[in-house]
Amino acid sequence: MKKIGFLSFGHWTPSQQSGTRSAADALLQSIDLAVAAEELGADGAYFRVHHFARQLASPFPLLAAIGAKTSRIEIGTGVIDMRYENPLYMAETAGAADLIAGGRLQLGISRGSPEQVIDGWHYFGIEPQAGENDTEMARRNTVALLEVLRGEGFATPNPQPMFPNPPGLLRVEPYSAGLRERIWWGAISDATAVWAAKLGMNLQSSTLKSDETGEPFHIQQAKQIRAYRAAWAEAGHSFTPRVSVSRSIFALMNDRDRYYFGGSGDSTDQVGNIEPQTRAIFGRSYAAEPDKLIEQLKQDEAIAEADTLLLTVPNQLGVEYNVHVIESILKHVAPAMGWRE
Repeated sequence: MKKIGFLSFGHWTPSQQSGTRSAADALLQSIDLAVAAEELGADGAYFRVHHFARQLASPFPLLAAIGAKTSRIEIGTGVIDMRYENPLYMAETAGAADLIAGGRLQLGISRGSPEQVIDGWHYFGIEPQAGENDTEMARRNTVALLEVLRGEGFATPNPQPMFPNPPGLLRVEPYSAGLRERIWWGAISDATAVWAAKLGMNLQSSTLKSDETGEPFHIQQAKQIRAYRAAWAEAGHSFTPRVSVSRSIFALMNDRDRYYFGGSGDSTDQVGNIEPQTRAIFGRSYAAEPDKLIEQLKQDEAIAEADTLLLTVPNQLGVEYNVHVIESILKHVAPAMGWRE
């Protein structure tokens, strides 16, 4: 059995061809899609976060709204760029969203991807410390967030507060117990996956990673997952970790599916540089009739290793079509793969 959710980048553009022509469209349709996905029996609704882009950028109002309108589905991010975050304020907003959702938040965070602007965190008032680069800053913010989410007091109370304080040092409120164990790290390399394991974070591995061996993407990703689990076991954490992978998977059920995705079924991995010194491999897309799709997916070692699969969805094609995309996988692919009974 495998948890199956969707991952939306929340694109919007004023183009007449787009089903999401404004930020409001993208946000409101994201809520509608999460509600519909829960009704279908999907396990998760996840959203990518990009600043300075016509995409979803402020996840917590969206996640809170989804949490209030659903009752079962996991809600999460994949991923929040920690170069932009104030860890204490993030702990407050994440705690509030998790409480509204009844403890269903699965918070994916990371160093982040290449940006729309130069040093965008600077405009958010976030700056590296002396001698620190942006990756180190993201990791420092992450460690601070994890510490705050332990729920222990650290702030000295005012002896004459406006409202009565509980005894002892104060913590960030609202506090949501259990959220610390539902933090995920989006790892691009084997080394960052191992680092995440040592800190006790779950693992998110996307459709790209560092090209470290020249092998096919799914093999490299499977090795990354195994390295992560080995590091987790060595660290001796008190709970069982979770691992997700994301994939673009489309079952060609009708002419519309074939029109949109029929030409991508023979896709192969792609290799390129996402930053000047980062050579990355991008995993292939899957698009075929269900029987062929099942045979292709059975060869994907990383999907087999993961306990959670996130289906990237073409959100600009509208809620109705994306419901069809998710339903096609749940009904016509997942049972044959052993992901559903």
